Amino acid sequence: MKISSIQEMRGLDKAAVAEYGISEELLMENAGYASYMAILKEVGIKGKRFAIFCGVGNNGGDGLVVARKIHSAGGDAKIFILGDRKQFKGVARLNLDIVTKLPVEIEQFDATESVRVAVAHSDVIIDAIFGTGLTRDVGGLYRECIEMINKSGKIIFSLDIPSGVNGDTGEVMGTAVEADCTVTFGLPKIGNILYPGYDLCGELYVTHISFPPALYDSDAIKVETNEPPELPPRDSAGHKGDFGEALFIAGASSYFGAPYFAALSFMKAGGGYARLAAPRSMTPFIANKGSEIVFIPQAETEEGSIAYINGDALLELSDKMDIVILGPGISLAEETRKLVQAMTKKIEKPLIIDGDGITALCEDLEIIKRRRGATILTPHMGEMSRITKKSIKEIDTNKIAVIKETAKKLGAIIVLKGAHSIIGYPDGRVRINLSGNSGMATAGSGDVLTGTIAAMYGLGLSIEDAVRKGVFIHGFSGDLAACEKGEDGMTAQDILDYLPLAVKKDREDPLSVRDIYKIDYL
Repeated sequence: MKISSIQEMRGLDKAAVAEYGISEELLMENAGYASYMAILKEVGIKGKRFAIFCGVGNNGGDGLVVARKIHSAGGDAKIFILGDRKQFKGVARLNLDIVTKLPVEIEQFDATESVRVAVAHSDVIIDAIFGTGLTRDVGGLYRECIEMINKSGKIIFSLDIPSGVNGDTGEVMGTAVEADCTVTFGLPKIGNILYPGYDLCGELYVTHISFPPALYDSDAIKVETNEPPELPPRDSAGHKGDFGEALFIAGASSYFGAPYFAALSFMKAGGGYARLAAPRSMTPFIANKGSEIVFIPQAETEEGSIAYINGDALLELSDKMDIVILGPGISLAEETRKLVQAMTKKIEKPLIIDGDGITALCEDLEIIKRRRGATILTPHMGEMSRITKKSIKEIDTNKIAVIKETAKKLGAIIVLKGAHSIIGYPDGRVRINLSGNSGMATAGSGDVLTGTIAAMYGLGLSIEDAVRKGVFIHGFSGDLAACEKGEDGMTAQDILDYLPLAVKKDREDPLSVRDIYKIDYL
């Protein structure tokens, strides 16, 4: 499903009018009707009381349409207007003029005290205050209104996006409505999908408000939800080499978990043959827990990391592999950093670089740019900050643009890990992943991700699709673990253990996993 920026949505609105003759009046009517239908489905209309808070822009106009339809269906609609009514323009003004001719009560919102009784006696609150047009922090009377709405204890519906959420980033602009349900128009906005906006939307409904598919499914819109392709059928007569051979170059003194989780997750997600090149002194300890892994003990530095002298042998072995994973827990020892840089230059197979491997390459990003084989980087926010030389705050407030720019600049696929991980491709495509939960914010989770991505490649997907599928399956496995054990106390081992079930469920019924998305269509 495509996801639009605010600018892109404005372009769709204009194109609908100019190219297809779909009037602004019809678009607003359709938006209001879809919202009415969501309310009817969720809570019903007849005999219920609704407090509808309308700003003076088009979002307020949508709210006025909803009020009219509630009145028509036997509900009790009461409208509160925030702002100067004289500022209503165009189709929003048209709908204000219509509703004023109906026996629907309309009040000016001047103070929270004046509306508390009406709110207390309402069954449902409808938020049509700002929509996606907000450009600065919410303050004054608007802030008081939103805080009152949130404290009301009533069922809350937001139109397009909860008021106070930035439509392009998902940020909270000072304060924001905490909706139980949001109906978004045309396409979901980035702010509907990224946290914290996603969480504040509650259940999300999408309505195309009569846009033709040529508009809402245009190739020009590069951001989408991550809905990866099905896995190829598993060869019932296949042997371990048929399901991928992966080399993991990972681990150092004090980093026993990272190499274990990365290598074993490859097999738990369906991969055939995992080889782990780790420092010689630590391999017996990892083998005690992950005996299915094939170990290639490495000469080590005084710090207990993989020594540079191993480079030629590792490069020779890499040439025989389907995919190589470099970096989990490999340490920041100077000699090992040089090994990472040298290996990245010379390995021609698809290469997943994670953790300390990313940090080593931040010293010379030209190494990544010059690679001939496919490169996948899996940074968390701190590592993305090192890659881009931007602050975490800068990245957090502009994730989509930053990942687009960086993937193109480096010629690499980038998975920015976090709540709703974001996948960026060098050609400008971006996928936002919706599987996963906060319990996965735990040490080792990212190492499980690298092995899962590698496994999807071993199972026969292209490297581009393997990244999408791996990110999704990793999150889905975490969701299965959370359903069974809860999010508190979840560990990387739990995510690892649920990988076989995640892949099994995905193979049996790929559409069923979309239930976790919290997105419905009207």
